[in-house]
Amino acid sequence: MKREEREGLAGDGRAGLDAIVRLALAEDLGRGDATVAAMGLARRPARGVIVAKQAGVLSGMRAAARVFGLVDPDVRFAGELADGARLAPGSAVAQVHGPAGGILSAERTALNFLQHLSGIATLTAAFVERAGAGGVAILDTRKTTPGLRVLEKEAVRHGGGRNHRFGLFDAIMVKDNHIAAAGGVREAVARALAGNAGSGAALPVIVEVADLARLGEALQVGVCRILLDNLSPAQVREAAARIGEFNRGRAEGSRIGVEVSGGITLENVRAYALRGVDCISIGALTHSAPALDLSLDFHLDEPRGEAD
Repeated sequence: MKREEREGLAGDGRAGLDAIVRLALAEDLGRGDATVAAMGLARRPARGVIVAKQAGVLSGMRAAARVFGLVDPDVRFAGELADGARLAPGSAVAQVHGPAGGILSAERTALNFLQHLSGIATLTAAFVERAGAGGVAILDTRKTTPGLRVLEKEAVRHGGGRNHRFGLFDAIMVKDNHIAAAGGVREAVARALAGNAGSGAALPVIVEVADLARLGEALQVGVCRILLDNLSPAQVREAAARIGEFNRGRAEGSRIGVEVSGGITLENVRAYALRGVDCISIGALTHSAPALDLSLDFHLDEPRGEAD
């Protein structure tokens, strides 16, 4: 994906968001809403309010608004809260007014976006809170729903987390299979650094370390961050101390960062948020977040009678 295309999705670019929303609508609407058509509801005036049924963090408002707008431009979507807002049971999220057919036909797709993305924001916020106030960032990963990465990573930010690399193109990450293919940490990183220098891209280089025996080698190869993968808290503490000692006296720009990943849960994240750890990356933020319960309370408006 070209940079401008990625920015169009990640920013406020209407074209990128519309592509995602249109795909979701195509699989749900197909040739049209048969129930609305059969009941003759299409142009009846109606209103509704989207309500949170449980506590959480809101995300997905841009997508939800576009769903209603693309289904029927006459439906007015008015957000009561912004992405990132804390929700309590009963919180009014948005009001919708307009033709009943447009509201009913858009309802499920809009709620799908809101429930899924709010679930991600809510789980992220829980990890951020559990990690404590020590300054350790909670990061997402590439373990996202195909086609929804830009929205899911946005939801992580709404929950107080930060984004890891967007894809394979914006950072060099030397992982266990790359190391195995090259025959060792030093060989794998040397190839990556040489290729990076030759490309002129100056991408950040991260190397994964799955055991402490490889740590010393990883410290000597010139990466910007070391990912400690599937280590125990005690092993992370030892590794972070060794990396901290290596960094002592080094200029800020040449300091090696410390990332932790693998098997991180709400129950153990605090144990990994140790002194010397910069960030903790958690795939569960996007691949295992339960949907937040929201619903649309719908009402047909009474037809206006003629004046006496």
